[in-house]
Amino acid sequence: MRVAIVHDWLTGMRGGERVLEALLDLFPGAEIFTLVHVRGSVSELIERRPIHTSFLNRLPVTRNRFRHFLPLFPAAVRQFGFDGFDLVLSSSHCVAKSVVVPDPIPHLCYCHTPMRYVWDQYDVYFGPAHASAPVRLTMRWLAPHLRRWDSATAHRPTRFVANSLHVQERIRRHYHREATVVYPPVAIDRFRSAGQRTAEYLIVSALVPYKRIDLAVQAFNRMEQTLVIVGDGPERRRLERMAAPHITFTGRLSDTQVADRMARCRAFVLPGEEDFGIAAVEAQAAGAPVIALGRGGALETVRGARAGERWPDDATGVFFDDPTPAAIVKAVHAFEGASFDEASLVRNARRFAPDRFRAGMRAQIDAVLG
Repeated sequence: MRVAIVHDWLTGMRGGERVLEALLDLFPGAEIFTLVHVRGSVSELIERRPIHTSFLNRLPVTRNRFRHFLPLFPAAVRQFGFDGFDLVLSSSHCVAKSVVVPDPIPHLCYCHTPMRYVWDQYDVYFGPAHASAPVRLTMRWLAPHLRRWDSATAHRPTRFVANSLHVQERIRRHYHREATVVYPPVAIDRFRSAGQRTAEYLIVSALVPYKRIDLAVQAFNRMEQTLVIVGDGPERRRLERMAAPHITFTGRLSDTQVADRMARCRAFVLPGEEDFGIAAVEAQAAGAPVIALGRGGALETVRGARAGERWPDDATGVFFDDPTPAAIVKAVHAFEGASFDEASLVRNARRFAPDRFRAGMRAQIDAVLG
């Protein structure tokens, strides 16, 4: 069977690329279609597959600035052709779900989220703190057009699969489509607790606006605790300028280095609303509790309580209600007065082991082919 996998862009290894790796494991002969590919930015498993790119790849794009071409994404994703393929899988958080697939080829969309730039996270990306006046003016005109286009092309996939109940609801709300939930695969076995924990709090994340790393930086600026931020992205320079000396930015680290940080950190901090949040599950697999905004995917991956609530016996983290520095500070103080059982943390993480993803996706693929 000839399979095409459409992925928005290949510019680094994050949660979406882990899902792409798992899809490639299901179909070792699959070909990849993507808007932009920065060579060497993703794993060897992905790099060695046939990768077809759009015309955007011939423009002066860079790893952190290709999003400036957002108005061209709909045209770019239309140019891909799928004649001769038996199945199209899209791994979509932007425009991949909108590829044009000829009948009768089935198209199964694994949706990480509807296009966050123009829906739920518009103000985070294009508010005064994150975008210049010309960009805000342009997006005020462009965003309604992109929303209409995104909704109008939601009929193109034969079937939707959501990566969480949170995203399932957003697909229903924005696309008026139903989706089955199959949680992403988390490589649980790569993580182990070191037994001895340091005093460091840890973030592992792409440094992009919706992750709200700025809230964590502002919160830890007010405290003496050490915060280590692993990752890179367009927000890095702004975040470094606002950070106190006890906040460290490491840039990108290898999988082994990330696992070691998670094995030793005091707690993992998740300051923004996640669609799912693979890194938070990885941290629990390494025995690290999570301090998370009590919204979105974290409510499905973390068993927690809020400050002042009774702790469940199998708690794996602390929730805060408001996306503010003050709320994070309060949650950190609550965390420091609590205790957690590493066995409960690991047991909770195992709910998202790769074999469950493979079984769920095989069932969905069989259904769409049937």
